[in-house]
Amino acid sequence: MFIQVIHGKCTRQDELRAVGDSWREELGGGAEGWLGGTFGFTDDDDFLAVVRFESREAAMANSQRPEQGEWAEKLAGLLDGAPEFYDCDDVTSFLDGGSDDAGFVQVIRGHADDPAPLKALLDNSDDLRLMRPEIIGGSLALASDGTFFQTVYFTDEESARRGEELEPPTEVREALTSVMAGATFYDLHKPWFESP
Repeated sequence: MFIQVIHGKCTRQDELRAVGDSWREELGGGAEGWLGGTFGFTDDDDFLAVVRFESREAAMANSQRPEQGEWAEKLAGLLDGAPEFYDCDDVTSFLDGGSDDAGFVQVIRGHADDPAPLKALLDNSDDLRLMRPEIIGGSLALASDGTFFQTVYFTDEESARRGEELEPPTEVREALTSVMAGATFYDLHKPWFESP
């Protein structure tokens, strides 16, 4: 799997949502290898799009379509500044992966010189499912510069907040403190999803 993350500030949220919604009907049918996407705004006007493709080649082929370029320009014009794009070849899914049924999504952006400890935490999926049953699943996407985006799908925000109050085992807490140092958490209270 290949993930492209788009991140930018947006105060014209209704307009951007309308342009975003138009993509599936107008362009989605021609996007070979597109697997779906997760989108949303934070309370601080951050817009995040986490878009999944079968491969980098499929994503690049989609980007090179003239109609895709026109649509992307229209979307970028609704942002408050230039968006950031992150191409992530290294993708790890955990638990049930992403879910279009999630009521709340959290995207965690950080930097990892060595992603092995972060991936090791995701290997303990049985423990995670027992400890945090409100987590449906998620993905960890790593860009070549060490930037990572962990997208976590929850049943609902209230359950997620209750889960955050639970004290994890000491070794998990220490590992999280290490790998999440300096990370930024983006809460998508009203996420929306697109799937083929």
